Amino acid sequence: MSESTRVVVSAGDSIPSIAREHGHFWRTVWEHSDNAALRVKRKNPNILFPGDEVVVPAIVIKEVARPTEKRHRFVLRGEPVKFRLQLKDGDEPRAGEPYVLDVDGKLFQGTTDGDGWLEHWVPATAKSGRLQLQNGKETYPVNIGHLDPIDEVPGVQQRLNNLGYNAGPEDGSMTDTTRAALSAFQTRNGLSTSGEIDEATRSKLASLHP
Repeated sequence: MSESTRVVVSAGDSIPSIAREHGHFWRTVWEHSDNAALRVKRKNPNILFPGDEVVVPAIVIKEVARPTEKRHRFVLRGEPVKFRLQLKDGDEPRAGEPYVLDVDGKLFQGTTDGDGWLEHWVPATAKSGRLQLQNGKETYPVNIGHLDPIDEVPGVQQRLNNLGYNAGPEDGSMTDTTRAALSAFQTRNGLSTSGEIDEATRSKLASLHP
């Protein structure tokens, strides 16, 4: 019988993408008893950190008895994941904005809602895409599954940069640039201006950028 596999998380990995690559549904992997500590630490199956370890259980083969000399139909269920993105111009949501989202060559078209959100079901293994606005006049690369946990410094830097505060490289280094971005964010949101990452700052960041 096959044994469980330990997978070391790389940038862009998520529980759905890891599960899909190993032939599982994401809940099978996420809810496995050997991943209990990971669930407590990360809380969200879509937000992991490079270096995390995920235990992937062995595949259990399901056997079904069927009469021979007859045709049988078996359905393999897919398991897409929901991709959500909010568009803003400064602090204002870009509501009613037509867009085209290209993920792995599949095009999704629509219009953002009143709060600037768009959402689509995309393949669990998707890791990148491209967003077009204004009939192609604006084009943005989209990384799927690359958001780091907010309790890690790169996750804080990513959210600050995405919200328009220049935190510098998202490499986990607490540079003067990152501290200046934190101070600007704290001042604008009525927090104690320390230039450091504290729980109040993390909480506010999470509310604005889950």
